[in-house]
Amino acid sequence: MSTRSPSPSIAELRAVTQPDSIFERNSGEHWAGRLYMRRLSPYLTRLLLRTPLTPNGVTWLMILTGIAAAAVLTLPGIAPAIVVVALLQLQILLDCSDGELARWTGRKSPLGVYLDRVGHYLTEAALPIGLGIRADGGWDSIGGWTTIGLAVAVVVLLIKVETALVTIARVESGLPRVQDTAAVAAPRVAGLAAIRRALTKLPFYRAFVAQEASFLALAAAIGDTIAGDLDVTRALMIALVPIAVVTLLGHGAAIVTSSRLR
Repeated sequence: MSTRSPSPSIAELRAVTQPDSIFERNSGEHWAGRLYMRRLSPYLTRLLLRTPLTPNGVTWLMILTGIAAAAVLTLPGIAPAIVVVALLQLQILLDCSDGELARWTGRKSPLGVYLDRVGHYLTEAALPIGLGIRADGGWDSIGGWTTIGLAVAVVVLLIKVETALVTIARVESGLPRVQDTAAVAAPRVAGLAAIRRALTKLPFYRAFVAQEASFLALAAAIGDTIAGDLDVTRALMIALVPIAVVTLLGHGAAIVTSSRLR
């Protein structure tokens, strides 16, 4: 247990809880964290230090926030879609602060890492399901669009499994944890590496990251309101299917041809 002050300055918090290694991660830090959330999170972390909440308690709040966002997404209209965007911004903030709280108090644990992964996996699988229910017209008319949402959710979870299996494979082979760097993640096959670089200019695969998914859902809700029907949301659902499949196959190919399994 840490003996650090429960009332640190923001500068002290940043120095201890935001080491350079956080920002050097290739995939572990969302662009929103680098751009603005890490500027805000120490203020929330300092407030949390004055409460009985543990780091894992904050992570549970993050999990519930993501589930709530997916539930709100099932409701019709633009206002719920705006709420979804706001909730997922809050989730990112909580995601930053739970780790900062753990570093400051010395309460880092495997359980915290596990809960963090559960929160992200649940949120990013639940969002396409919520979007499918919205495309069906709500809970009173669940049908084929919800089924498509469930199918997309399964593929999203498979993408997550592909990433998690890298760690499992390395541990069971007696290898150290893989470094989260662009060089390690880059495919060793020239053609795939070139494709990967090209896709960074049009990162369609980020449609399944919670924040980006919320922006797409809001854009679709605005389109639906203008058109007076649900066709834009339904078109988004249709587009998500091939995007999910391509992402799954491409992600798997990138893993097996990179240095992550060597």
